[in-house]
Amino acid sequence: MIDDIKTLEDLYQRVRPALTTKKEEMRRNGFIYIKEEDIWNYLKEIKWKKSVDLSLYQMTSDILDTNDYVIDEYLRGKLNLKNRRVYFKEEE
Repeated sequence: MIDDIKTLEDLYQRVRPALTTKKEEMRRNGFIYIKEEDIWNYLKEIKWKKSVDLSLYQMTSDILDTNDYVIDEYLRGKLNLKNRRVYFKEEE
């Protein structure tokens, strides 16, 4: 079963049910703007960055057990890096 995972996209699709579950949990806790991609990106960029040979069980556990506020802070940090500009007139 693990042999059918060849790319990061395959892996993402394999753990997507856990990502969806975590997103829904976060939504119930008031984090309505968090998406599955945000959870994945946090784990991939921060939690799993130096990890090797993680099992699907470990990844699923990380997805479900990660603190909601940690993911929220990660996303807010990413949003703060975006270029922002002042609007002087209303956009049409």
